[in-house]
Amino acid sequence: MLRGRNQPSVAGPAEMLYYLFFYVLRPYFSPLNVFRYITVRTAVASLTALLLSLLLGPWVIERLRGLQVRQYIREEGPKAHQKKAGTPTMGGVLIVAAIAIPTLLWADLRNPFVLLALGGTIAFGAIGFVDDYNKVVRKRNLGLTARRKFLMQVLVCIGVGVALIYLQGRGAYSTQLSVPFMKRLRPDFIINGLRHQSFVWPLAYIPFILFLVLVIAGLSNGVNLTDGLDGLAIGCVLVSSAALTVLTYVSSHARFAEYLELQKIPEAADLTIFCGSVVGASLGFLWYNAHPAEMFMGDVGSLALGGAIGIVAVIIKQEILLLSIAGIFVIELLSVILQVGSFKLTGKRIFRMAPLHHHFELAGWSESKIIVRFWIAALVFALFALTTLKLR
Repeated sequence: MLRGRNQPSVAGPAEMLYYLFFYVLRPYFSPLNVFRYITVRTAVASLTALLLSLLLGPWVIERLRGLQVRQYIREEGPKAHQKKAGTPTMGGVLIVAAIAIPTLLWADLRNPFVLLALGGTIAFGAIGFVDDYNKVVRKRNLGLTARRKFLMQVLVCIGVGVALIYLQGRGAYSTQLSVPFMKRLRPDFIINGLRHQSFVWPLAYIPFILFLVLVIAGLSNGVNLTDGLDGLAIGCVLVSSAALTVLTYVSSHARFAEYLELQKIPEAADLTIFCGSVVGASLGFLWYNAHPAEMFMGDVGSLALGGAIGIVAVIIKQEILLLSIAGIFVIELLSVILQVGSFKLTGKRIFRMAPLHHHFELAGWSESKIIVRFWIAALVFALFALTTLKLR
């Protein structure tokens, strides 16, 4: 049975700081009682991630330079990007570490949603690491093939789906879809007619798995495509993850969830700490990735961050609202799909270059102006998503 939001583990192999502070030291120092609250541990996790990113950033940059882990620019990309060649890449390793360490320190490691989000993030980061490593070895902007990369992402999504189906069986998760503005409409992706049929019961879960691939792998690739200008992707991730932190908290809080008519997911409370770690890690990495960037996140960072956002949205049942929370990533992904589809069908291009931020570059916008305006758009999308909470 899963524990409630204020009932952390008191025994077991996980040695967490909040366990130390709340259960070991609190009897001798009562102010440590604050560490029972999710909000406090989320704030501390965010600060821990921020400090880790800021303190380890210079060391990571020097190590990447020493290992000659450099960015290679696409020949068909904007000519102005050629000057970025040689900048250290694979800085996403720092982002993943800055997310994982605070989560391990401040969250309840017996919470399955925390483990699922953290494991999925690391898995997507591993895919990106392999892709980046191949680019470095070949000394060209050619890593994994698109088909192989997508296949690996699908496998991770299947793993996430199997875990969620297991949690559904324990009553900790619902496969029903939450539709904004239609509180009584909650379609289920599970084909109930097949669930109890011999031999064919796995087919009942195929629509749910396909939906997860669309959401999680799609967003992972969306962040990856957005990562083309200094600070663009990480700034938008910062905004999206901050919005998800709020949504995760209210979804796990019984009173807030009831008032806002959200699906109550009390077991997802510690997932707020994971989201806070993403916020802190993103803010810290932005310090070094801001224009002109001292290092790039690479696929190891972009795939991991996109996967993290997608997994959290699926867990807290905000998959549709993710279209607004991660609006910039969705638009960037759609611009590539439309560009490729239009060219194959008609031989004509819709945009001067895709993803969309390259279109504005070729239109004469400066890099800094594109970045800031996309950040503003990301903030507007996130605020709109939060305003829909009561409009249901």
